[in-house]
Amino acid sequence: MSSNSGIQIPSRLPLLCTHDGVLLPGSTMRISVDTARNMQLVKSRLLKGTSLKSTIIGVIPNTRDPEHDSDELPSLHSISKPDFDAVLVGSSLGFNTRIGTAGLAVQVVGSNWPKPHYTLLITGLCRFRVTQLLRERPFPVAEVGQLDKLEQYTEGDQADGELGELSLRFHQAAVQLVGMLDMSVPVVAKLRRLLDSLPRETLPDVLASMIRTSNKEKLQVLDAVDLEERFKKALPLLTRQIEGLKLLQKTRKRRPDDDKRVLAIRKGGVFPGRQFSLDEEAEDEDGDDTAMLEKKVKAAAMPEAALRVCLKELKRLKKMPQSMPEYALTRNYLEMMVELPWSKSTTDCLDIRAARVLLDNDHYAMEKLKRRVLEYLAVRQLKSTLKGPILCFVGPPGVGKTSVGRSIARTLGREFHRIALGGVCDQSDIRGHRRTYVGSMPGRIINGLKTAGVNNPVFLFDEVDKLGKSLQGDPAAALLEVLDPEQNHSFTDHYLNVPFDLSQVLFIATANTTATIPPALLDRMEVLQVSGYTQEEKVEIAHRLTWRTEGYTREAGVRSLERKIGAICRAVAVKVAEGHKVSRAESPTEQHNTENKEEDSGIASPPEMPIVIDHIALKDILGPPVFEMEVSERLTLPGVAIGLAWTPMGGEIMFVEASRMEGEGQLTLTGQLGDVMKESAHLAISWLRSNAKTYLLTNGSADPLEGTDIHLHFPAGAVTKDGPSAGVTIVTCLASLLSGRLVRSDVAMTGEITLRGLVLPVGGIKDKVLAAHRANLKRVIVPKRNEKDLEEIPAHVRADLDFVFASTLDEVLKAAFDGGFPAAVSHPQVVSKL
Repeated sequence: MSSNSGIQIPSRLPLLCTHDGVLLPGSTMRISVDTARNMQLVKSRLLKGTSLKSTIIGVIPNTRDPEHDSDELPSLHSISKPDFDAVLVGSSLGFNTRIGTAGLAVQVVGSNWPKPHYTLLITGLCRFRVTQLLRERPFPVAEVGQLDKLEQYTEGDQADGELGELSLRFHQAAVQLVGMLDMSVPVVAKLRRLLDSLPRETLPDVLASMIRTSNKEKLQVLDAVDLEERFKKALPLLTRQIEGLKLLQKTRKRRPDDDKRVLAIRKGGVFPGRQFSLDEEAEDEDGDDTAMLEKKVKAAAMPEAALRVCLKELKRLKKMPQSMPEYALTRNYLEMMVELPWSKSTTDCLDIRAARVLLDNDHYAMEKLKRRVLEYLAVRQLKSTLKGPILCFVGPPGVGKTSVGRSIARTLGREFHRIALGGVCDQSDIRGHRRTYVGSMPGRIINGLKTAGVNNPVFLFDEVDKLGKSLQGDPAAALLEVLDPEQNHSFTDHYLNVPFDLSQVLFIATANTTATIPPALLDRMEVLQVSGYTQEEKVEIAHRLTWRTEGYTREAGVRSLERKIGAICRAVAVKVAEGHKVSRAESPTEQHNTENKEEDSGIASPPEMPIVIDHIALKDILGPPVFEMEVSERLTLPGVAIGLAWTPMGGEIMFVEASRMEGEGQLTLTGQLGDVMKESAHLAISWLRSNAKTYLLTNGSADPLEGTDIHLHFPAGAVTKDGPSAGVTIVTCLASLLSGRLVRSDVAMTGEITLRGLVLPVGGIKDKVLAAHRANLKRVIVPKRNEKDLEEIPAHVRADLDFVFASTLDEVLKAAFDGGFPAAVSHPQVVSKL
C-alpha cells in the first residue's frame, strides 16, 4: 500500500472503463455498467468482496465514441515491462489516458430492464497512474502509482508565490458563485459552509465536478497532476459559470414578468454527504406549458374528485425541476387526465326505421340480433337515461359477430372501439398499472376511451371466452366491475386512481362458446346466440351466386366462402389481364396506338365477351370438390348411423360405426371419447340387452352379446368428442348391427338417453339442424322437449326437413328404419314439412 495525504489505495487496482463521464477526486458519480468485462468486475470484486479494500476500484474515463469501442482487448504480451508507452497502454485497455481516479463503490444496484446492467455509485478518492497492466481477463487489473502528492502549506504561505495567489483567487471565485445563489435554500447554505472547511487543494476538483463543464474540460482537470496547473485549468471554468449567472440575473431584471429560471442543486458528495452539484437549466417554455396544462385541467370538466387530484399533482409539478425523473411521470399523468372524455359524448340516432335499413344493408339474416338493437333504440326514445346493455354474441367463427358490433355503433351514431382479449392473462391489461411501477400505463378500457374521444362509445370485447389466468392476476375477474351496471359508474383504473363513469358505454362481447367463460362474468351479460348461416343465406351473402358452393365450403360462417369467391375473382382478373388483345383487324399504327394507350393507363381493357363461371370453370379454378357428400355411401352396411354434434365452430354431422366379432361380450370404444360419451355407450348396450326380445335381437339366445364382442368407433379419431347427445345415435347404430338392417341414409338424430329408454333434451338444436340441412339430409330426430327450439330455425330450412319428436327410444328406432322397427308399442309422431 502507498500512503499519501491520509488516503491510501492498493497498489493493484481493477480498472473500470466508463463512457458516462469523468470522475474527479472528491466527487460522486453514478456509472452504468453493461459491458462484459465491467459486469465481470462488479460480480467478482464488488459483490463478492467483504473488505473495504475490495470496494476500491480504478475508474478511467474513455473519451472515444462509445459506438466504435469494443469490449475485446488485444493481447498484452508486448506490454509487460514497467516503462511502456502510454499510447500502447491506452490502446490495449480501450481508453486513451493512463491517469484515472481511485474510487470507493458505496452502492451497487442491478437490473434486468431493458437489459442486464449494474449502476454503481462511486466516490472519487485520489488520482493514480497506470504503471503496468497485469492482466486483461476476466477484467483488467493494473499496478498503479498514487498521485495527488499535494504540498501542504500554511496560511502564511498562501499569500506568497503563484500557487498561493491562484488558490486565493479560486476560493474567492467559489464564494462569489455560491453567493449568487439563494441562500435561503438549506443545501446552498451548507455548501457555503463547506467552502471554508474544505482544504484549498481539493477545490479545483470539487468545483469542476459541480459546475457545467464538458467531459473534455473535466479530463483536462484530471490530467493536471501538478496542483498549480490544476488551478489554472479550473479557474477559467469557474469564471465562465459566474459570468453566465450574471447574464442570467440581468435578463431577469429586464423581464420581471417572465417565469423565474430554475437553478437546480443536485446532491453529490465529497465523501458521502459532503459535496453538492450545481446545474443551471436555461429558461424554456416549461412555464408556458405548465400554465397551458393548468388551463386544460380546468377546462376538462372533470368530476370534483378527479379535479382535486389533478390540481394537487399540478402544484407538485410546478415545484419540481425538469431533471427529476418524477417530473415526466407526473406530466404524463396530467396529460392523460386532460385527454380523457370526462364529459364529451355523442348523441344517439334514435330513428328506428333508418336503423333497421342500415342493419339490413350491413348484415343478411341475424334477425334476433337486429331485433335486440332496435328494442334498445325504442327504449332509449322513452327513457333517455337508460344504461347501456351488456350483450354477449356467442357463435361460430365467421358468422359476423364482430362486424355486427361495428354496425351497431354506426346505427347509433357512436364511436366504435375493439379490444381483443384472446390470450390476455394479466389483470393490469384491464385495470392498468399503478404509477409506482416503471413504465406504468392505463388499462385497455381507459386507453380505449382516450382513443374514442367520447364517454359513450361502443366497446367490443372480442374473444372473451379465451381469457387466460396467470401469476399477474385474473383479467376475467377484473372485467366483473367493468361489465356490472351497478358498479361501472365508478370504475377505478390503477393508473388514474380516480373513478371514471362507464355506465353510458355500450359493451358488446363476442365468444365462440360459453363453456370457458366464468359463471360470475357470464351472469353479467345478456347472451345472444349467433348460429351459422344456411346454404341459401350464404348464396344471398355472396350476391346471389349462380353456382353451388357446398362442395367447397362446409362451415357455419362465411370466411371460407369469401376466400373461395376471392380465388374465382383472381382467376377472372388473370383472364382479363391476359386477354386484352385486339379482337378485330387493325392496322399496325392503330394497334401500336392501342398498346401505347393501355401501357399509359396501366389498366387492361375488359374482354369483348363475358367470362362465364360454370361448374367446369369452377373445377378448373378451385379444383375438385373438397367436401363430397358421402352420406349414402357410408350407410351401405348395417351398424352405421348419423348423429348431430355441436362444436364452437358450429353444428356438424357425426358418423357412428359398430362391428361385431366372436368374443366374450366385451365392448370396445375408440375415437377420442370423453367419459360422458363412454357412459352413453354403456347405457345403449344395457338398454338393448334388456329389450332384446322385444326387438327380436336375440338370434336364439337370451343375450345378443353372448359369445360376441362389440367395437364402437367414432370417425375423426384425432378430434376429442364428449357429451350426452350421442345416446340415441349409439342405440340406433347398435340396433342396426344386431338386427342386420340398414339405417335410413337421409336421417340424422340427437338426444340423451336414460337406462329406461327415455329421450332427454339437449342443446345446440339450431346449429345441429343447420348441419343436417347442409348435408342434404331429409329427416331429423330430436327430443320431444326440444320442439320449442325449432322456432329459431329459418322457415325454408324447416320446410325442407321432416322432424320426428321422440320421447322414447322406441320412437327413435321406428323413425330411423324404413318400415319401422319391430316393437310392441305405438308408432312415432312424425311432423312433416313444418
